[in-house]
Order: sequence, then structure tokens, then C-alpha cells
Amino acid sequence: MAHEFWKSAGLHLTEPSAEGWAAITPQLLRAYWTRPEVHPVEESNDFEIGLHEALLVDPMRSVSEADLAALEDPDAIETYRIILAFRDVLMSAGTVEGAYLKLVRGHKTTAPIPPVFLDQMVHLILRNALKDCGDPLRLRAAEIFFREQTVSTPDGRLMLADEEIVEMQSKSQNIGLAQLLAETATPAKSIALDVLDEENKALYWGRSDRFDTVIDFRFEQPALDAFARVVEVWLKHMIGVSVRVEPRPKVEDRDWRWHVGLDAQATKLLNALYEGRDVSLDQMSQIVGLFRMRFDDESRLIERVRGKPVYLALAKDAEDCVRMKPQNLLVNLPFVASS
Repeated sequence: MAHEFWKSAGLHLTEPSAEGWAAITPQLLRAYWTRPEVHPVEESNDFEIGLHEALLVDPMRSVSEADLAALEDPDAIETYRIILAFRDVLMSAGTVEGAYLKLVRGHKTTAPIPPVFLDQMVHLILRNALKDCGDPLRLRAAEIFFREQTVSTPDGRLMLADEEIVEMQSKSQNIGLAQLLAETATPAKSIALDVLDEENKALYWGRSDRFDTVIDFRFEQPALDAFARVVEVWLKHMIGVSVRVEPRPKVEDRDWRWHVGLDAQATKLLNALYEGRDVSLDQMSQIVGLFRMRFDDESRLIERVRGKPVYLALAKDAEDCVRMKPQNLLVNLPFVASS
């Protein structure tokens, strides 16, 4: 039986396409017109109020330059331009997955698309790709794809917790992540940060939208392997590529041919290692996950990578935060250029 999880992703606002992607619907587009940034305020003029009401009725309604000018308020005009640019990409692609691929492959939009919109797309895409997943650890590991993670190392462990939740807890209780993990008796108003493992992972089902569980990301821990499985699902769902991803403690390869950093910091570190530059132990300690990836079908790969693995890394930055860029897996692989 399939479990319910991540209702906040909005998959229920889409319909399945023929290829199994999430097709755009008026309901999904309407959700963006209900965002607080675009909701009329006390100072809004009558035209803005009327336009907003019309877009709630018909989220695909055309909006002209004259309509935008009639809003009068520069902030409102800018907000509308952003939502409209995003809507245009969604509608032209027809699916959330297709729109995401267009954006990460450099599609030019009429206004900049906020990073939070990309995170929301990844959230929805993974909810779709993992709809039959029965492993809460895999789902928790998938959160790394679309939510920033705070890293701590209590008692030699490598703990990843949701950055937003930790920040909220730290401000309310004036303590850090290590203390949050150590506390057993917490005030009723607080959010318990339970460490998810094989024994208690069922608790995830009842609170998946709270993003308040922690995982141990050390080598040979199940969460690291769960993350590797999500990478496999992501690539299969998005670009139809079957891969096998294996966590590794380090790179031992004298003939290293290709790598992909899963975030900005990991990219810098892998580039330095690949180029033979000196990398300090402190810098190496920033890597929280290292993986070796092999392709089931190598016919799409460039010649010099065939028969060789691709190395992946995930790292924390100077603020002990993991900010994954899942698009790197889609645009930085060593494929032969399409004709």
C-alpha cells in the first residue's frame, strides 16, 4: 500500500502525463496566484484587485503590458512579471519536469525565476518520482535535494537536519543543533528533532511535511545509501538514464576521468583534487558524501569516459550548510552532444 507523504509538494494539483510526469493544470497555476507576494494589499488599486480575482478564476488568463502598467505599483508589477514568466515556462513545457529541464538548461525567461520556485519544482518532481517509495529513510534523504541542511558532528556522527527548522528552533530556545539533538525533554511548543534510523523510521509518515527529522550521513550508514538511491531515481525519472550509485569513503582512482559536484563547494573541492592541487584536511572535511556512479548503458557517454566511473560529491559550506544543486546531475554529465 502506497503511503501518503509530502502533501505540501502539490502533486495532487497536477495530473499524470503519458510519460509519467506531472502535467500542468489550472489548479497548479492557481496556487501561484494565491501566494502572499501577489495578493492585493490595502494600497492596491481597483484594477489590481480585479486582475487578481480574474486570475484566480482563470489562472491561464493572458496579461498584457497595459494590464501590468495599470497596476501602478512598481513592486506589484515586478511580482506579476516573475509569476507570469514562471507560468509561461510551465505552460509551454506542459509538465513540471519539462519546465524544470528547460530552466536548468538555460531557457531564457522574461523575468528571473526565484530559486525557491526551482526548489518547489524539485519537491513536486521527487514526490512524483518517489510516489511508490516505501522507505522513509529514502524520502528523508531526498529532502536534501530541495531543502538546505545544517551539518553537525556530535559524538563523531555526521548529522544532517533541516536548516530552516534548526534556525527556527535555535531562535525560539537559544540553543544549537547539538543541544537540540541531546535534549530529551523539550517544551510542548518545540519541534522534536528525532534522528531517523531503521528502527524508528515509520514515524516519518505522520510528519513528512514538518521536515523535522535528522539523519546520520556517515559512510556505511543507511541514510547515505538512501541518498544514492534517490540520485538513481532522479536521473531515471528526469532523463531516462539508468545508473548505479555507490557511496565511497574516498576516491582511489589513478585514472579519474569525470566528476560532478552536487553543490558549489563540492564542485570546488572535486576540481582541486582532479587538477592535483593541494587540498587541506580541513577542506576535505567539508565533504559529507562521496559516491561512485556507473552507467548501465554507456553509448551516450563521450568516448574517454566509457568504462570509467563518474564521481559525485556533496559538501557543506563555511556555514556548515549543505545547499544541493540537483540540476548539476542533469547538465554536467559526460554525454555526447545531441546532434
